[in-house]
Amino acid sequence: PTKPDMEQSLETMLREKRQASTGAGRPDLESLRGAAETDKQWRARREFLSRHADAFPAEELDHLVSLSMVWANNVFMGCRYSAELMERVGEMAAGVHVEDAPIFTTRDEIMAKQKK
Repeated sequence: PTKPDMEQSLETMLREKRQASTGAGRPDLESLRGAAETDKQWRARREFLSRHADAFPAEELDHLVSLSMVWANNVFMGCRYSAELMERVGEMAAGVHVEDAPIFTTRDEIMAKQKK
């Protein structure tokens, strides 16, 4: 697909996810699961989403989904983001249970060990 087609597909997907809601106006969390997410990753991210779904209006659902993905990418893949963003998602994730979270060593930590 061309770039405009991909952008249109993304916009369509986001619009559909914003519209997917239960009777109380809460998003249908199951519709937000990524196709490649493992059960373990999804359980943790769903808990993150569930804790904050009521605080985000429907038109800002994609922002909440993005924050949940930033958090999950950090926890499960070791991705790093700005200190401000990491602090925000860290606060939002306080108390979220992560089963057997991987432990990552940063490049800076490896380099510091080699200097000793």
